[in-house]
Amino acid sequence: MTDLVERLVPDELWTLFRRVVPPTEVIRPQGGGRRRAGDRECLAAIIFVATSSCTWRQLPPVCGPAWPTVYRRFAQWSRDRAWARLHRVILDEVGARGELDWSRCAIDSVSVRAAKGDLTGPNPTDRGKPGSKIHLITDRNGVPLSLGVSGANTHDSLGLEPLVRGIPPIRSRRGPRRRRPAKLHADKGYDYDHLRKWLRERRIRHRIARKGIESSTRLGRHRWAVERTVSWLAGCRRLHRRYERMAEHFLAFVGIAAAFICYRRLTN
Repeated sequence: MTDLVERLVPDELWTLFRRVVPPTEVIRPQGGGRRRAGDRECLAAIIFVATSSCTWRQLPPVCGPAWPTVYRRFAQWSRDRAWARLHRVILDEVGARGELDWSRCAIDSVSVRAAKGDLTGPNPTDRGKPGSKIHLITDRNGVPLSLGVSGANTHDSLGLEPLVRGIPPIRSRRGPRRRRPAKLHADKGYDYDHLRKWLRERRIRHRIARKGIESSTRLGRHRWAVERTVSWLAGCRRLHRRYERMAEHFLAFVGIAAAFICYRRLTN
């Protein structure tokens, strides 16, 4: 079990996670009781669920803690927004090393099927079947900077402003923290004058394809980075289809996938 935990949660990742979730000491004045399951073992079990897409009940005994314990820990950390904070902590480390390229960022979204729950809607690209949509902004290298979740029937253009506002102030190798890209690339789903005006007011240059005028193939020369990140998100198999009824839990798995993408950038 130790080898599995160390493989899923390396020491560097565990150190970063400890900055987000401090150790919890359970004091029992009456004495006795069962020892509390370790956070590292629970985190490894959560990552196993995210990457394998097994159900909570299908957690193998080799993971250590029982599945109800792992699920309760996952729900608690999701309520505390631990995954978003872990994503931000790793982004700070990546930015401090100068690994973020703010010169050209890109925005896009991807839809997944969903059974039921919050933030779902009929997917116009999937014969009206219920689904959810993941929105994201990446830097020039494909590192996810901001994430969001909505119903599949939400237009892409409605996610631009919340995503840009949602970029946290990230450390730089030198100088103050940064949260504004120099230029933003987008496809024709964001072709609206009010979005261009909104970006100009924030001194963000834009390159948004125009409907009926420009070919989508030329914009792909720069937007391929965000498309690649979408495929990286698919490495978290729990995101192939939404099983969570609570949008908070689905967003948590999106945050876990984004944190691991940033962590790979940090360790490579």
